[in-house]
Amino acid sequence: MDDTRTRQFFLDADPNTYHRRYEALRAVFVDGLPQNEVAARFGFTHGSMRQLVHGFRAAMRSGSPPPFFRHPSPAGHPAPAP
Repeated sequence: MDDTRTRQFFLDADPNTYHRRYEALRAVFVDGLPQNEVAARFGFTHGSMRQLVHGFRAAMRSGSPPPFFRHPSPAGHPAPAP
């Protein structure tokens, strides 16, 4: 089966989507990959990847993780941070 178009859907995903950010941050913090490598893989500039990592660390320190870590509300939207 030719999944070229299906595969391309994921490769061309908008780099501003929450899932894309989640995967990039996961690659940095869980897989231990260098930020410049992750940036190239997920379509970010190195500078924007550094900002994403910095913002994520700051959010975690303040106790307000990004929306992709909050439990969804019954309406399907991210629940407000406690």
